[in-house]
Amino acid sequence: MDKYRVLEIKESVFESNDREADKLRQELKQEKTFLLNLMSSPGSGKTTTLMATIEALKDDLRIGIMEADIDSDVDAATISTSGVKVIQLHTGGMCHLDAGMTRQGLEGLGTDDVDLAILENIGNLVCPAEFDTGAVKNAMILSVPEGDDKPLKYPLMFSICDVLLVNKIDVAPYFNFDLDKCIERVHKLNPNMKVFPISALKKEGIEPWANWLKEQVKEWQEA
Repeated sequence: MDKYRVLEIKESVFESNDREADKLRQELKQEKTFLLNLMSSPGSGKTTTLMATIEALKDDLRIGIMEADIDSDVDAATISTSGVKVIQLHTGGMCHLDAGMTRQGLEGLGTDDVDLAILENIGNLVCPAEFDTGAVKNAMILSVPEGDDKPLKYPLMFSICDVLLVNKIDVAPYFNFDLDKCIERVHKLNPNMKVFPISALKKEGIEPWANWLKEQVKEWQEA
């Protein structure tokens, strides 16, 4: 008789989360609320990108933001200056959000008057890629100083995202960053990924990204 049992729980945990994520998407569809999951490394410019995106869309869409962090409310305080609805989520040490945690955030945010809800996920290119949050689309930010080889190092993240925002493109001349090579590597992993080069700080390239997102919201609400 074996001295102990080995339980393969990883798959069942993911399967349970996937079911919850699908259920959440169905509910959001009925509510006509579009949920975007925004991911990146720490320091890539998520909050600055969000501020520029809000500025471009706030006259057309009712926006709500969920700021997820292990601790602190500095990002929520920044977003609150934009005038949109915002809530801070503390994960208590967790390095990602799953569908159940996202549901709690949406309930706290309130979606009755929200067309576009954006989850700013924990700054991490590993764990957040493994968990379906129930989002309609996944987007990620890669900043120029991180290097054009990131798709080689974190293939899952680049594989599961629908959009890549290459941020801080204005400083590309000062770094050994090859945008064409980065896009080539991304499309080998994910041929359908949309790529938008931007400078969130200088608000360069934001309009094409914002227009794409606005169109996605419209299609979600009308389908």
